[in-house]
Amino acid sequence: MREVAVIGVGMTKFGELWDSSFRDIGLKAGMLAIEDAGLSGDEIDGMFIGNMASGRFIDQHHIGALIADYSGMASNHVPATRVEAGGASGGMAFRQGVMAVASGMHDMVIVGGAEKMTDVDDPSSNAIIDSTADQQWESSMGATMASLHAMIAKRCIHEGMATREEIAAVSVNSHANAVDNPNAQFRRATKIESVIRSSAVAEPLGMFDCAPISDGAAAVVLCPLEDAKKHTDKPVKVAAVSQASDTLALFQRNSILSFAATRVAAERAYARAGISAKDVSVAEVHDNYTISGILAAQDLGLFKKGEAGKAFLEGVTLTGGKMPINTSGGLKAQGHPIGATGVAQIVELTHQMRGTADKRQIAKPRYGLAQNVGGTGSAVTVSILEAI
Repeated sequence: MREVAVIGVGMTKFGELWDSSFRDIGLKAGMLAIEDAGLSGDEIDGMFIGNMASGRFIDQHHIGALIADYSGMASNHVPATRVEAGGASGGMAFRQGVMAVASGMHDMVIVGGAEKMTDVDDPSSNAIIDSTADQQWESSMGATMASLHAMIAKRCIHEGMATREEIAAVSVNSHANAVDNPNAQFRRATKIESVIRSSAVAEPLGMFDCAPISDGAAAVVLCPLEDAKKHTDKPVKVAAVSQASDTLALFQRNSILSFAATRVAAERAYARAGISAKDVSVAEVHDNYTISGILAAQDLGLFKKGEAGKAFLEGVTLTGGKMPINTSGGLKAQGHPIGATGVAQIVELTHQMRGTADKRQIAKPRYGLAQNVGGTGSAVTVSILEAI
């Protein structure tokens, strides 16, 4: 198996992009990544696109063919594959791209992720998001993604794993970090009191505990590590990509205080990279709900069980803290255009590993970790990038 490198990255702003179509944002992110890699585009021989629900958001299926066509790559008959795994669609597409290059099947791959969520009304958008839960046993019974995460939050509070203030601190952390991200949907700080007092969504979670509905796209270019310096003087090594699954329905788990798929994917990724959690310099985790950030930080081994909430509350996870988490602003503040989220995490970590994250830059990073989640932890990818 060949080692793989990221040689180019690009992304659009995240938010309510009323003046841009799905095609517009997807092509923009891809062109920025190709330009960043110093390529013309003719070198690309494979495409993987993370997208959760374009058939419902914009009434357009066959997304691989669409992007290949409008990017001009259909004229070169470049194979384009859409990847869907709920909220983990972007991370899964990245894994597929890495495997394609590592195996020798492709030499130059572009991985994109895109979602246009604001072309439908909010109730419709939320219903589409809820469809990533178990339809027979959860969503058809009235359970929503928000209420399922609220159950997790209530249980965590009941078990003493986190306080309401500590859960709210995840939102405060993401908003504080997003202030210096020009692509973030919400570039303003917030206070714990504001999070706790925000309008109720599913008790104990309020509006400021939930990631927004967003439009946006992100893309990265991959090639064999041995060829990377032919194209850029700042390649970033893909040290590991891992994936794990769990039951689709939350009630079928032995415990809802942890996502087992995250723990297993992390263990596999650490083993592949030859490191442990203590070697991680910066992490981008899937904080679609604030409680998700708590679980992620613990399941990844960044903090012991029961200690992640305190770390968020005390500012340990801020950009300048001892264990920076979501320097981009995370899903909560950077935005969550579902298919793009996992790829955007790789974009942020690449900038961190390169030392090009501007005011968000952390000091001397070595390893960056991305965790992307589908459903309530039923599909998880963990990727580790290494500065070289």
